[in-house]
Amino acid sequence: MAAPVAAPMFPLRIHDLRWHAGGRAVLDGFSLELDGEGITILLGPNGAGKSVFLRSVCGLLQPDGGHLDWGGGPRPAFGVTMVFQQPKMFRDSVQANVELALRPLGVAAAERRARAQAVLERVGLAHRAGDSARGLSGGERQRLALARAWITRPRLLLLDEPTASLDPSSVDAIERIVREIRTEGTRILMTTHNLGQAMRLADDVVFIDAGRVCEHAPVQRFFARPASAAARLYIQGELPWRLAF
Repeated sequence: MAAPVAAPMFPLRIHDLRWHAGGRAVLDGFSLELDGEGITILLGPNGAGKSVFLRSVCGLLQPDGGHLDWGGGPRPAFGVTMVFQQPKMFRDSVQANVELALRPLGVAAAERRARAQAVLERVGLAHRAGDSARGLSGGERQRLALARAWITRPRLLLLDEPTASLDPSSVDAIERIVREIRTEGTRILMTTHNLGQAMRLADDVVFIDAGRVCEHAPVQRFFARPASAAARLYIQGELPWRLAF
């Protein structure tokens, strides 16, 4: 089967997204523009709308209002992949879980096998290829989920707190993989509550509060001189040390 022709995706312009749940506006006029390179970290308090926004971008959730403009057109048919905080594993081997991501793309069996073996090497799971995916540790599951996304060569990868509740060595491994995926040209949008992680990974930061973008700035400027009062309070409250602005 011939590879599908890639549709325009960037710049991605998000216009006035709105979504309500339980009578509350979770997204309340969310607007943002993103180019096609780098890692953008989404920060903000619990309930700010970060995860709902990612699900809207991925197409898992239909907003009540607003729209997304993908490089001047509609949502592409492929090329957008999301990894969740607690990814689901199929009742099969690690290798089969990775290969499964290529089936909808029409990749031949031999190529699926070769690409799966290669990506498992890169995430440090080649030695577990024949094991049950459901027997992996939390950190290994997250690495498998990243491998399953990476193998499709996505143009936009959405990560929803991929290192939450993981130990430091697992966090380090996930961050290394995320950097490698970015180096290969994938655009990444990622949520985290770990501000140290945001400083290490981000090219730019989007600060979200009450369903709106309060601030979008390069990472160094955001942490050195946050422009909004909400961002200043968030940084001061979340870091293990206190900063004065």
